[in-house]
Amino acid sequence: MGWKETAEPVLTRMPSVRRPEGHVPFRRKLGWTAGVLVLYFFLTNIQLFGLDAGTQSDLFGRFRSILAGSQGSILQLGIGPIVTASIVLQLLGGADLLGLDTDDPRDQVLYQGLQKLLVVVMICLTGLPMVFAGSFLPADQAVGQALGIGLQGVQTLLFVQIAVGGILILFMDEIVSKWGVGSGVGLFIIAGVSQQLVGGLFSWEGLGGTPGFFPTWFAILTGAQDIASPLTAEGLQALLLGQGQLLALVTTVLIFSIVVYAESVRVEIPLAHARVKGARGRFPVKLIYASVLPMILVRALQANIQFAGRILNSTWNAMPAWLGQYSSGQPVSGLFYYLAPIQTRNDWMWWLAGTSAEPWQIMIRVGLDLTIMVIGGAIFAIFWVETTGMGPEATAQQIQNSGMQIPGFRRNPQVIEKVMERYIPQVTVIGGALVGLLAVGANMLGTIGQVSGTGLLLTVSITYKLYEEIAEEQLMEMHPMMRQMFGSE
Repeated sequence: MGWKETAEPVLTRMPSVRRPEGHVPFRRKLGWTAGVLVLYFFLTNIQLFGLDAGTQSDLFGRFRSILAGSQGSILQLGIGPIVTASIVLQLLGGADLLGLDTDDPRDQVLYQGLQKLLVVVMICLTGLPMVFAGSFLPADQAVGQALGIGLQGVQTLLFVQIAVGGILILFMDEIVSKWGVGSGVGLFIIAGVSQQLVGGLFSWEGLGGTPGFFPTWFAILTGAQDIASPLTAEGLQALLLGQGQLLALVTTVLIFSIVVYAESVRVEIPLAHARVKGARGRFPVKLIYASVLPMILVRALQANIQFAGRILNSTWNAMPAWLGQYSSGQPVSGLFYYLAPIQTRNDWMWWLAGTSAEPWQIMIRVGLDLTIMVIGGAIFAIFWVETTGMGPEATAQQIQNSGMQIPGFRRNPQVIEKVMERYIPQVTVIGGALVGLLAVGANMLGTIGQVSGTGLLLTVSITYKLYEEIAEEQLMEMHPMMRQMFGSE
């Protein structure tokens, strides 16, 4: 008996959101999407009962922009468990260890059940060390005494709240995927990063935190804030890297422009209908063919490594120096330091930041981060394409089933597959590597609102694809016959 027969009774009984029967009107899809988004913002403002929120630093740090959620809230884990479970499935599927055929309805149910089970496992593997071995501190011993459960009881209560939040965000993602527009994971990333961008542009000290770009420049231009002359080194540095944030603004606009341009660069393969004369189309192979979503997998892998380092540091009385030494919760030497991604300009501009690391150590760290992002981006892009039905074989079969063919070639899936193999693998690798390079570059130069480069890339790309999907939904709403052609009904 194989593992599928053994696990089937459990995996097929995993709770799931029911798929809609028939066509869901576009307005209703928007309604479900907006409703889930409002619920997400509501949950990020529900603080964990029993947590001393005033002394907590975000365990995910700068990874928060791609893991969504909110520090100290019920959505503490964000989409981290979902992404980590996807990494495991990607690796198992890429090595063909699962033996699941995603075209088989039975195997599809098993795959979805396995994914949910892995998410629950990841919630436990992340939440338990965070609460019982990390720096999560109960608000007061009196809380446990008043409830009669003691310190461990309060910690258990914290974990239960975190686990409930992790399961809620899993089903919120499923609701958006089945009843809404786009995906919940992408929607939550857009929501979190957009908050940071808006705050970085328009916030002022009266609302807490540092002033945003526009309030700062209003104060500079009105003389309310003194700044050195831009003709001096100090003034130029203040305008570019300090209060002026001009370099951050330029980097943000540049990333927006590059991603939008890259989304429009494509190789279009002509198609013609085999039976209907004059019916023609094109299959676009975009430069960022696998999208930027594989970057979530790379950054989540790095986030999990850094999270493991912080847990080891907090539980190990004398962690070996070669593993890492920590200061204020951040690695300053050792293996975990070199594996930590470059998040801000201060991480590599040693002549400005006054870091304790030597220049050669910083360069090794930059080189490792760049290598991991470029190579990891290409590898995960390949996995993503193969496991989501975007590879040459799956694409050729889809074109064949739609009744289309490539003019000048026989109508045969193997022939179409050979044509697709000329473009898809190469474009997938180039696009994945390019996105990794852009993410590291944006982090090194800095962005408005201190958004991570990966978070900004994800937001722009996901928003662009969401716009395309909304336009497609509106087109199908106006022309119901197109839904039948594309199999939407």
